[in-house]
Amino acid sequence: MNNMSMVFNIQDFVLLGLKELEHLKYFYSSIALVIYLITIFLCALIVYVVWTEQSLHEPMYIFISNLVWNIMFGSSALFPKLAIDLFIGSSTISLFGCLTQAFCIQSFALVEISTFTIMAYDRYLAVGFPLRYHSLMSCKKALLSLVTIWLVILISVFVGVMFVVRLTLCGNSIHNVYCENFSVVRLACVSTVLNDVYGIIGTLLLLIGSLMIVIYCYIRTFLICMKISVEANQKAIHTLVTHIVTFSTFMVATLFVIFRYRLNGGSLSTVTHVVISVGGLTVSITLNPLIYGIRTEALKTKMIQTLKHKLGKSK
Repeated sequence: MNNMSMVFNIQDFVLLGLKELEHLKYFYSSIALVIYLITIFLCALIVYVVWTEQSLHEPMYIFISNLVWNIMFGSSALFPKLAIDLFIGSSTISLFGCLTQAFCIQSFALVEISTFTIMAYDRYLAVGFPLRYHSLMSCKKALLSLVTIWLVILISVFVGVMFVVRLTLCGNSIHNVYCENFSVVRLACVSTVLNDVYGIIGTLLLLIGSLMIVIYCYIRTFLICMKISVEANQKAIHTLVTHIVTFSTFMVATLFVIFRYRLNGGSLSTVTHVVISVGGLTVSITLNPLIYGIRTEALKTKMIQTLKHKLGKSK
């Protein structure tokens, strides 16, 4: 029997993390649902405002819009199923559902990192080359770069998932409340060298490359800020600090999730896996749209105006 047929003998995976939450399942289900609804509302509002407000049709706001759109994508792959499973007391997920969820969550993380990276470069261009900025980074170039990011990442993640499909699995228990590629790979009873090499090289290239670009752009931008007028300096620093806070929050959370298996992860309890993985995703998913909504003045003003207008019309 070949590997493809062997893997499909496993019809369902058991998410052990859900079993750990059964004692307070209605509470956790409610929390997951509330987080999801608030996140979707805030992200959808940001996307709508950027889309409809002509004054916000600039590269920076296009990148922010992509960032929160991606958060809607990532949170939709996690929270609805988590809330439903907890509410009905289910702790299983189909093979197709598991691989689909793993594909979506990994794509979300990689798109988020890539978007932060290009945003850092965008701010460097805006501060360092203000007179040439609109030729160096136009809205068309911003959209093209985002389309490229999505295509490259979706294809690369799909290839990684196909490497998982080819494995012969000898278990179906996952120490988490959701599926991810590495959790499934650990269940294999054949060599996973190809999966490990592909995953590690791809992850390190993206992480190291993104960190180097972001750090370089931030340092150069800070140095330039020291030489410009006080008013322009304050505006640039304010925007830069927003990027640093959101990027750092996401990177720390992502690194915890990625390396929990590799840092003696086999000895971690299921509860620890759940806290690290869900906590890491939840922090970045909930904080980033909130931070951008509050700290980006023009965006915050337009969001408030839009809400007042919509509420006024509903009365």
